[in-house]
Amino acid sequence: MLVLEPEHHTAMVAHALRGFPLEACGLLAGEEDPDGVGTVRRFYPCENAAASGKLYTVAPRDHLRADRDAESNGWQIIGVVHSHTHTDAYPSSTDVAEAPDPAWHYVIVSLRDEEPSVRSYRIVDEMITEEAVEVPGLT
Repeated sequence: MLVLEPEHHTAMVAHALRGFPLEACGLLAGEEDPDGVGTVRRFYPCENAAASGKLYTVAPRDHLRADRDAESNGWQIIGVVHSHTHTDAYPSSTDVAEAPDPAWHYVIVSLRDEEPSVRSYRIVDEMITEEAVEVPGLT
């Protein structure tokens, strides 16, 4: 499960909309409990260094900035967010092949429909497992 505060959810969707028609991306920092529940403490909007509407690459300077800030707050990077501009919020074959860390949460913001959707996955050994996204107070 991934737990997001409403402001993180809003910031991720807004970043995806601002990035359109290119894919937008960002990193999530927080804590992971022993049961694999990730609690997000900060969302870091990042530049898509690939500048593409079909794939993303988190800009290295943004990754370094996020990693340093997370560490200074006692957190760790627990996931990555990116948008799908015209497809469902489900990992593509490229997303699976390039998933860097099996412990991470892989969040996808789909802009395909009128109302953006946010879903999260774990990707381990190319196996995709959807997980619940909890946003307290958001209906």
